[in-house]
Amino acid sequence: MTIRILPAIGDPDAARAVSSLLNQLPDAEPAPPVADSTALLNALAGAAAQGAGGSSAGAPPAAGPPSAVEALPEVVLVHERIGPTPALELIREVALRFPAVGVVLITTDAGPALFSAAMDAGARGIVGLPLGYDELAARVQAAAQWSAGVRVHLGGSPEAVPGPTGTLVTVTGAKGGVGTTVTAVQLALAARAAGRSVALVDLDLQSGDVASYLDVQFRRSIVDLAGIQDISVRVLQDAVHDHHTGLGLLLAPEEGERGEEVDDRAARQIIGALRSRYEVVLVDCGSQMQSANAAAVELADVALLVTTPDVVAVRAAKRQVRLWDRLQIRQAEDTTTVVNRLTRNTEIQPPLVAKATGTQVARTHVPAAFKELQPCVDAGRMQDLDGRSTVRQALWALAGELGLVESPAVRQGRGSHRARPTLTGRRRKAITPGAAPGSGAGQGPASGSASGAGSGIRFGARRGSAAAAGGSGPFDPAGPYEEG
Repeated sequence: MTIRILPAIGDPDAARAVSSLLNQLPDAEPAPPVADSTALLNALAGAAAQGAGGSSAGAPPAAGPPSAVEALPEVVLVHERIGPTPALELIREVALRFPAVGVVLITTDAGPALFSAAMDAGARGIVGLPLGYDELAARVQAAAQWSAGVRVHLGGSPEAVPGPTGTLVTVTGAKGGVGTTVTAVQLALAARAAGRSVALVDLDLQSGDVASYLDVQFRRSIVDLAGIQDISVRVLQDAVHDHHTGLGLLLAPEEGERGEEVDDRAARQIIGALRSRYEVVLVDCGSQMQSANAAAVELADVALLVTTPDVVAVRAAKRQVRLWDRLQIRQAEDTTTVVNRLTRNTEIQPPLVAKATGTQVARTHVPAAFKELQPCVDAGRMQDLDGRSTVRQALWALAGELGLVESPAVRQGRGSHRARPTLTGRRRKAITPGAAPGSGAGQGPASGSASGAGSGIRFGARRGSAAAAGGSGPFDPAGPYEEG
């Protein structure tokens, strides 16, 4: 989202300095500076009138149609020496007439007294002179986020929000070794392949393996951001590793004991900064709950819990869900469980997992096929996993189910049941309409929750069928996907 900025600066030298810095800000669209308070008010009134289709320029934009609000700049910069109206009076006038505009005061005196007076007048921040890039960027972005939130409530488009609007997905393991990191990495790669900007964060602070799975040598980690009170764009760029796949990687520290430096406050601030810069933020939380990854799970739009279909892992998943509930992090019904390494001979099927944990179970299940993964795991290059791999196809289909990619992107490169050969080299029989129950043909989306297990899912169905697996998906556990 582009942030439109209108500077109101009477001093030509200051105007040139401000314009130079504004042109360096990412996603910023600065307008030419206006020289006095009258020109500023006229420019804002003209923009509102133009957006409203020629309505009265003196009417508050909030009373007009949403287009009047959207036509206004998100941020106005007011220099302390603006005239003829004093700066604080001008800020108060802008706040009253144009409540959807965030105003930032530029001043040489950034003391508590002036700060309090500016806030009382309606300013959203103060920038001290001489100007610094990081401070200016932070204040402009904060004012733009506030402005976008106000515009949503005034009838503007929610799509215009430039703030923390990236989708946050956390991936947590019921216990160690259930495939948490592989799931997080493949979901991130799927979202990136669909053209979305993606950040992959390793919040398994003591034993994170994202760097090992993607063959990354790194110097900076998430710990370098923990002690920073105001994370600017430049600071964030320095800490995030740009992987050749297009992913932005924020990695766990190499020294596990340093993970204690990242507390819940730091985690919230870091995740907020990432969500303002990336469309998708995927967080590998590992299997051990600490304050940092607990905060991430609480903030998540989608919280995934990865388990394998065995008694020990399902019990661990149940303990994890109960822990989240006791800590008031997340309720069971708001958690999505992903069943990994499923085979047709597995005694514990997804409906039973849903019943035991009280969570929703993803319709897409990941087959047990470690032989496909082993070469990439040993080489530390999970990004090189073959597109024909059933594990990769399942996880990319899961990305489509979660809304991280569009449906056509999920289907791209994946043949139909008629065309796709099995691991034995034989071709599947075509699935025809009217097939026997359990074939997955003609079925609608099935709920993976405990309540859904009793409607449309029969525990007595053929083991390994799509019905027993919790719904139809692109990968049938009844197929020849078991390990070995």
